[in-house]
Amino acid sequence: MSRIAKYPVEVPKGVEVMLSDSEVSVKGPLGTLRQSMLPSVKIEKDGEMLLCRAVEGGVDAGAMSGTMRALLNNMVIGVTKGFEKKLTLVGVGYRAQAQGAKLNLTLGFSHPVVHDMPSGIKVETPTQTEILIKGIDKQVVGQVAAEIRAYRSPEPYKGKGVRYSDEVVVIKETKKK
Repeated sequence: MSRIAKYPVEVPKGVEVMLSDSEVSVKGPLGTLRQSMLPSVKIEKDGEMLLCRAVEGGVDAGAMSGTMRALLNNMVIGVTKGFEKKLTLVGVGYRAQAQGAKLNLTLGFSHPVVHDMPSGIKVETPTQTEILIKGIDKQVVGQVAAEIRAYRSPEPYKGKGVRYSDEVVVIKETKKK
């Protein structure tokens, strides 16, 4: 059985959790998130705690109980604090500019790159070379950051490209004659 599933998820004040047969809904000050429940996992509400239990007889019940607990914890954190990813542009002439729900990128191509943000995701550019992606759903925030990074991922010789702020790019040595 998963060790993660043994720990309860604490529900802070101001967060409302509603359980139905097929869905969990978490409502907080920043918004509402929904997640479909897995049939091999049973979620119990015990006061201000949520417990994930594996249903007997399920082949993947132990693993899925830990996964469901992690998803519930991310939902509770998302509706209270939110999540954010920070990207950095490295390269001469690489710029980013946020315009509402769009992000305009100049990444050394012959054309500008425009990335449309999904609903619930906010993008900010504190400087021309920094991008802040904010939202309440951890999976969507990470996916948007990965899509933006994929336009020009860091290359190994000069390190130019879009990278996460905490990412370390190992620079290769060039070929010698």
